[in-house]
Amino acid sequence: MKSENPRLDLLRAIPAVDQLLLRPRMTEWVARASRGFVVAEIQKVLAEVRGEVRDGRAAPSLEAEALEGRVLERLHRSLSPRLRAVINATGVVLHTNLGRAPLSENARRALSEVSGQYANLEYELAAGARSHRDQLIEELLVEILGCEAATVVNNNAAAVFLILNTLAAGREVVVSRGELVEIGGSFRIPDILARSGAILREVGTTNKTRASDYEAAIGGETALLLRVHPSNYRIRGFTERPELGDLRELARRRQIPLVEDIGSGCLVDLSPHGIRDEPTAQASLAAGADLVCFSGDKLLGGPQAGVIAGARLLVERIRKNPLMRTYRVEKLVYSALEATLASYRTGRALEEIPVLRLITMPVEDLRRRSRRFARALEKAAPSAITVECIAGHSVVGGGSCPDSPLETMLLALRSSRFSANVLEQRLRSQDPPIIVRLEEDRALVDLRTVFEWQESPLRKGLILALS
Repeated sequence: MKSENPRLDLLRAIPAVDQLLLRPRMTEWVARASRGFVVAEIQKVLAEVRGEVRDGRAAPSLEAEALEGRVLERLHRSLSPRLRAVINATGVVLHTNLGRAPLSENARRALSEVSGQYANLEYELAAGARSHRDQLIEELLVEILGCEAATVVNNNAAAVFLILNTLAAGREVVVSRGELVEIGGSFRIPDILARSGAILREVGTTNKTRASDYEAAIGGETALLLRVHPSNYRIRGFTERPELGDLRELARRRQIPLVEDIGSGCLVDLSPHGIRDEPTAQASLAAGADLVCFSGDKLLGGPQAGVIAGARLLVERIRKNPLMRTYRVEKLVYSALEATLASYRTGRALEEIPVLRLITMPVEDLRRRSRRFARALEKAAPSAITVECIAGHSVVGGGSCPDSPLETMLLALRSSRFSANVLEQRLRSQDPPIIVRLEEDRALVDLRTVFEWQESPLRKGLILALS
């Protein structure tokens, strides 16, 4: 017998938790997760349904099968990882939003080996005694960079902060106005100087700074000279900047350290591939910098880390800073970084490190791949899409090499069913998600940043998104 209150009838018709638990697929989930977890998710769905009924929204289906579907969707969503692998078809090699540098096969193998086991992170196997994790790859860094000592922290911002806090807290740091940069996340050199306890002493102008400007600023409270590589911008036109060697002579004469933040961590000469204004860490150290610092996950091609390298006396002072413990890295970072650096040691970095392979990929190879991919896509979905191969440019990204676009071939996609914006959204919903660029109501696919083994899932994802 129905009551005079339809909503009350609907509320009474909602199945109980136990009814849903007895359904076969719920039993499977209980075995996969736990009964308590599944019960909690069922209760959340039933609470949502009751709310929909009370609010008079569109009447939900109260059949057990329909509610089971809602619970299954929620269970799947709850246990799906938030961090997922994606196909980067944007042509941005060091895409900060997509995790920057993909690791080499050697680094992935090293991670796999140590991630699920114990490792000698702070244990000297030969001596059978406790050691310090900071010593794990120092010898390797020293050999590759040609310096006296090196240490590793969790990113380059931490490296800059620790250098300044250790060597210049309460004293002045001389830096050119043209190098007071801001990088991603509103990280500004003046702000990090202030937080470190150092006092900023600006010299020169935005476009012109001379060695004499640095010298005029040096006084009794000067702790160091700081040189910052403008990784993510360039000043053109009427400009002047002293060579590192000129600052080295000044620093030696006035007996103060010269520190250079080179940012991107380039360890090989990329000028044959059109990138001519990225200093290598080795060159900066050889030119006289007492310390350099740089990122591990940019042009170096490894995991997120910050490397500090140079004079042993200065590195040891940084190691003893109590804040060093707050910025130290764990076994997975050391494992991946060591394997990455090994490719430089053996001279196989250009062949083995993905970032360097993508940057140096010949445009002829990209043209051939793009045309082959376009033919296969048009054959699989002839009426749903128009594919045009057009010349374009990839970028290094990650705040690196802003004046060094990379010649490429782009696949310009137009759908007969969806706008470019809708197609882009549908591509992001695929498994794996596909990330593209949009331009002039076209979805652009750049195969430079798509690994060859990803071409098949990329093509399948495109076909599904178009269907």
